[in-house]
This record gives sequence, C-alpha cells and structure tokens, in this order.
Amino acid sequence: MLVKRNMKSKELAEIIGITTANMSILKSGKAKAVRFSTLEAICKALDCQPSDILEYVNE
Repeated sequence: MLVKRNMKSKELAEIIGITTANMSILKSGKAKAVRFSTLEAICKALDCQPSDILEYVNE
C-alpha cells in the first residue's frame, strides 16, 4: 500500500505518530501485536482497509 500511495515508511510513521523503528517492526511482520488505534491510523493515512495490509499466516 505504501508503494500504491507513493509514500515512504518514514512519512507514514510521522503521519500516524509512531517511531520509524516501530514502523519497521510492523512492516517486517515481526510485531507481536498492533493496537487498533494504530491500525486505524494506518488505514486512514493509506486510505485502505485492514485486509489490504494484514495477512494471516498459520504457523
């Protein structure tokens, strides 16, 4: 979605109010959890739905 919106991770992090380190963790898929408020802010900034940026992987 970042590519589709022509946006850098750093720019998104600034818009939604998180650190670039936390954005990197979210982007890499290494986050153990994500707050609904953060997910909402990401979706608002990228004009997308959660299903556009989340994927369930059965381990």
